[in-house]
Amino acid sequence: MTTHDQPPVAEPPTPPDGETPTTPAADSAATPRRAGATALAVIVTCQLMVAVDGNIVNIALPRIQSGLGFSPDGLAWVFSAYSLAFGGLLLLGGRASDVLGRRRMFTWGLLLVVAASLLGGLAPNSALLIAARAAQGVGFAFAAPAALSLIAVTFREGPERSRALGVFSTVAGLGITIGLILGGLLTTFSWRLVFFVNVPIGLAAVFLAARHLGETEKHPARPDVIGALTSTAGMTAVVYGLINASSAGWSSTTTGLALVLGLVLLGAFAVTQAKVREPLISLRLLAQRARSGAYAVFLLLFAAMGGTYFLLSLYVQDGLGLAPLTAGLAFLPMALAQFATARSAAKLIPRYGARTLIVTGAALMLADSLWLAATGPHSGYLTGLLGPLVLLGAGLGLGFVPLNMTILAGLAPKETGAASGLLQALQQIGLSLGVAVLATLYGGSLHGARNPDRAQLADGLSTAVVAAAAFSGVAVLIGLLVITRPKATA
Repeated sequence: MTTHDQPPVAEPPTPPDGETPTTPAADSAATPRRAGATALAVIVTCQLMVAVDGNIVNIALPRIQSGLGFSPDGLAWVFSAYSLAFGGLLLLGGRASDVLGRRRMFTWGLLLVVAASLLGGLAPNSALLIAARAAQGVGFAFAAPAALSLIAVTFREGPERSRALGVFSTVAGLGITIGLILGGLLTTFSWRLVFFVNVPIGLAAVFLAARHLGETEKHPARPDVIGALTSTAGMTAVVYGLINASSAGWSSTTTGLALVLGLVLLGAFAVTQAKVREPLISLRLLAQRARSGAYAVFLLLFAAMGGTYFLLSLYVQDGLGLAPLTAGLAFLPMALAQFATARSAAKLIPRYGARTLIVTGAALMLADSLWLAATGPHSGYLTGLLGPLVLLGAGLGLGFVPLNMTILAGLAPKETGAASGLLQALQQIGLSLGVAVLATLYGGSLHGARNPDRAQLADGLSTAVVAAAAFSGVAVLIGLLVITRPKATA
């Protein structure tokens, strides 16, 4: 990277558990503060697009169904095609950024997203729209890990990286709410706009990346073909099994076969990674106790968040009768709470340590679930949902910044892409797992009612969020018992 694109490299802090430090590092020397701010804005634009895209299309699904004549089963593939491609290729995408260059994968991935979004907006039939959604998932699977690893090599470890990750996490949280609001707004004009909106934003990010992001050092390696195939097939099978479980149930033969096949393939992938010279994912990433614990907490908190968010998106419309745009605005307090706490987390980590904030964030999410478990037929938005939404946002903001830092701490440059890809793959599995588990409990509590009333919907919500409480509770325990160095990232 040129001297105009990178901050000075600092000595790495002691890694979690006091292990021998590696050189984290940026690939070269200093950058002016203004260039660093511009580079960060370009990087987080990709994360904003990922977060928005996961929700903006969902709001438009009814209009898409009527516009292109989707069957109910076919409409589900608008979501599933994207999730399968994105989740299935994240491990490969993360490693590709290490081997081929992070800026290259960042720009190539975004260009594919732009082309796929243009195709989706112009799609004359359902087949092309599903193909476009799959291509969007492929593009983001290569761009998103590159974006997170660019933060690791552009901003030196310590307060500077803390601030950058705080912005990154804040944008991710805001993007969820922005997706709901923007989806509701654009759909009032045309569902095609929810695809077209990616085109100017993606092109602008690619243009600015060429000007403000230098290419990072490449780390050529012999292609691990077997690892790439088994990891992609295994991740795809697991994500598909979880998606199918949310609609067909856990007793479905398809669900069981997909999950078993996925776990077998991922097990085979882990075995091959221990033997090949240039692994797709080095098992050394999981050797440090604090990092492996942080990965586990990340998966569990995303399961709690994804399932809760999914149910609340339904409940505010079906139970409280809010219109799509108003429903999106209802989540704004959560986004604002996450914005405030993510900004504060960067300043609190040096004082209290990463573990303290991780445990506090998970505990706030546990409190959010327990509060929602008390939802009744007379619970309104102000009395029943506003408080839990604020707790959920605060927990996400406090927890995710130190989790990202713990995972990225002390890594060699050639490992940051793989570490980022694994993190985001677990994020996708967590989201799918949370939705599958909570949706199953929610549907089971309704006892097949076609038009459940508000009391039944409230009972379903209060029953299902017990699973989210379990996810967050286990995350608290892992934070206390596994992430043992309180100030791992001081």
